[in-house]
Amino acid sequence: MNAESRELLLRGAAELGLEVSAHLDTFAHLLDLLQEGNTRLSLTALRTEPDIVLKHFVDSLSCLRGGLLDGGGLDGELQVLDLGTGAGFPALPLAIVRPELHIVPMDSTRKKIEFVIATARALALDNVRPLVGRAETLGRDPAHREQYDRVVVRAVAALPVLTELALPLLRMGGLMVAQKGSLLDDELASGRRAARMLGGVLENVQAFGLPMSGDPRTLVCVRKTASTPDKYPRREGVPAKSPLS
Repeated sequence: MNAESRELLLRGAAELGLEVSAHLDTFAHLLDLLQEGNTRLSLTALRTEPDIVLKHFVDSLSCLRGGLLDGGGLDGELQVLDLGTGAGFPALPLAIVRPELHIVPMDSTRKKIEFVIATARALALDNVRPLVGRAETLGRDPAHREQYDRVVVRAVAALPVLTELALPLLRMGGLMVAQKGSLLDDELASGRRAARMLGGVLENVQAFGLPMSGDPRTLVCVRKTASTPDKYPRREGVPAKSPLS
């Protein structure tokens, strides 16, 4: 990571209220591993250091706004599932900055999870436990249903889809933190309705600009207040094809 990118990471994190100078070498190593892995596996469309630093590293750290990942879980450590982690975002940056979190990056693509496993090992991130799977299946598995304190999701799916996939995995009182770009009123309203159907309540919406670039970002937080009905999540593919409304 060159000096300009290091400064970009420091300044971007500072705008989020974070001090990451102690982690610069780890982020530099992550950047190297991502760029090398990308030549073999097509992990990300981002190629330049500034884009990766801002749109992967800093953007991932925005999940920490407002103390959304603060506190302890039922078992002491906060259990955080990263739903659809891809190449490890936001899981890996969060694990670097918050080593006290127990983070489970999950994705249905095995080659991506294999990359995350190897990367977490290379970075000595003992708090990361990657998992291959689909949310529709894990949400019905007693080993995962209602087992997580937080579900973070950084995806382009509509809010009702994300809510159906995330809420079954949350413990009572747990929180879904969905990273979105600009959010239209119609999507927010449908997400609110879906949350009620799934045992949740839309608790908080944070609209802000991505540090340094100003690109629009929204964090949507849904609190689990009641058990999710047994019929959810629906079978694989159905939530995306037929979103709750």
